[in-house]
Amino acid sequence: MFIRWWRIASIVMHTFTGVALAALVLPICNRTMRRRLIQWWCTRLLRCFNLRVTTSGQLPALHHQGLLFVANHISWSDIHALNSLLPLRFVAKMEIKDWPVFGYLVRKSGTIFIHRGRNRDAARVIQICSQALKQHDHLCVFPEGTTTEGLSVLPFKTSLIQAAIEAKTMVVPVAIHYPLPDGEANLAAAYAGDTQLLDSMNTYLHMRQPTVHLHFCAPIAAEGLTRQQLAQQAHAEITAALYG
Repeated sequence: MFIRWWRIASIVMHTFTGVALAALVLPICNRTMRRRLIQWWCTRLLRCFNLRVTTSGQLPALHHQGLLFVANHISWSDIHALNSLLPLRFVAKMEIKDWPVFGYLVRKSGTIFIHRGRNRDAARVIQICSQALKQHDHLCVFPEGTTTEGLSVLPFKTSLIQAAIEAKTMVVPVAIHYPLPDGEANLAAAYAGDTQLLDSMNTYLHMRQPTVHLHFCAPIAAEGLTRQQLAQQAHAEITAALYG
């Protein structure tokens, strides 16, 4: 019980640290320092939840070209796990902007928001993403459009992948898995269905040592492919990495 309350106190303090950084420091930082601070904050948050990150595959070299990462989506912690390893901007549904505290942090971290289900808004976001990639930002999208329990990968929505084609860059598929010690999916880690954010966080606090595994697949050159072909290839790579 003491450990759990210690973790809660650590999370609260770290969250307020994030708010202070977002309000006072990030607006005056250069790009390199901004990325380092976000990476540090996400790494520390995962430690507060005792969430361990493991990886396989090859993390891509982040040179001057912006890369588009494409991943399956299981939990709110996917974002922090990825950001603890790589400096990424995410595309997220507009509703997240209104989350208490965390919505503010997400806004300040450079997240690009989209109205799901509005085709007209997708065109706007594709243009923003394409420009960001050309300016050497690294982006991540979850093309399933929702979270799952991690037992399968839903068909990918293809619209946002168009940004990689317009920027003539690479798409990097990432397979996300929350394993139990026996390798089976940790269903309790999923932030899916009607689960509320605070309930999901509380569930993590009751786990002995939850783990998220990220497998980085080989990058796919977007040039010369349609977005449907890119989505199908990324989906196949992620599915193969997760289920063989």
